[in-house]
Amino acid sequence: MNDARTADVVIDVRGINKHFGENHVVKDLSLTVRRGEIFGFLGPNGSGKTTSIRMLCGLLTPDSGEGTCLGYDIVRETKQIKRHAGYMTQRFSFWEDLTIRENLRFIARMYGMPDGHSRVDQALRHLGLAQRGNQLAGALSGGWKQRLALAACLLHDPQLLLLDEPTAGVDPKARRDFWEELHALAARGITVLVSTHYMDEAERCHKLGYILYGRLLVQGTAQEVIASQSIYTWAVTGGDLPAIAARLRALPSVEQVAAFGNALHVVGSDRERLQSELGPLMAEAGHTWTEVEPGLEDVFIHLMRSAGEEPITEIH
Repeated sequence: MNDARTADVVIDVRGINKHFGENHVVKDLSLTVRRGEIFGFLGPNGSGKTTSIRMLCGLLTPDSGEGTCLGYDIVRETKQIKRHAGYMTQRFSFWEDLTIRENLRFIARMYGMPDGHSRVDQALRHLGLAQRGNQLAGALSGGWKQRLALAACLLHDPQLLLLDEPTAGVDPKARRDFWEELHALAARGITVLVSTHYMDEAERCHKLGYILYGRLLVQGTAQEVIASQSIYTWAVTGGDLPAIAARLRALPSVEQVAAFGNALHVVGSDRERLQSELGPLMAEAGHTWTEVEPGLEDVFIHLMRSAGEEPITEIH
């Protein structure tokens, strides 16, 4: 790798493992994230997303593996990583009996900022919190708590944000506003690593990875992830879809049947066999069949089904 590309790498780890007792929580994690990228971690609860994030930002020590975050060794230089990274936890972790301004000023003192008051005022203005600066944190809605947490993450001008399910429990407009802010930060060269359960948020990431049982099963752009799995999807519309769904689930080639509005999505990985088995149903009157592009949700359900049977797919 040449010097220009190396300088652009913010996270570069290989073979990272973590155990809690006999539980192997993260298994051979290898990940490269570049400056200004938004990288999305997806996976069910307990898949290892939070543990991975905490190892990357120096809060947990890996049992094995190596790598750097922001140019600092993830084992030996964790203090330096913490100084230059912002970490937003799943749960609201601020003092509810203090105001927004008081919370941020306390964070500024923790970082030893000589210009803490001006930094706080700037953060309040930037994230639209200036009019609420004297409001108690405990009285905020989910969306405003989210803004406070992001303001605290940005107070010390980090070059990396690690966000652990930051939009859980937040209304759709607040979620959209939050992602607009993330893209604005990425455009300024700030790297964002974010875990999420939402497929629409996954599609907003520059790159994403899916973690299951501690293993990173696939990573790349959304288009690369979808293309890598070679699955095929048909949409069927018409009458009595529940009855059709029951018949579809009995077909050996059908991996998934899911309702999407007024249609069913039928997914399989063997195209010829799928089309052959769907043929008699397609010949019946009363329904319309259309082959459609698989979505990320189709891919991730497929990955869950095939985990442990397929090798890890990493897209370069």
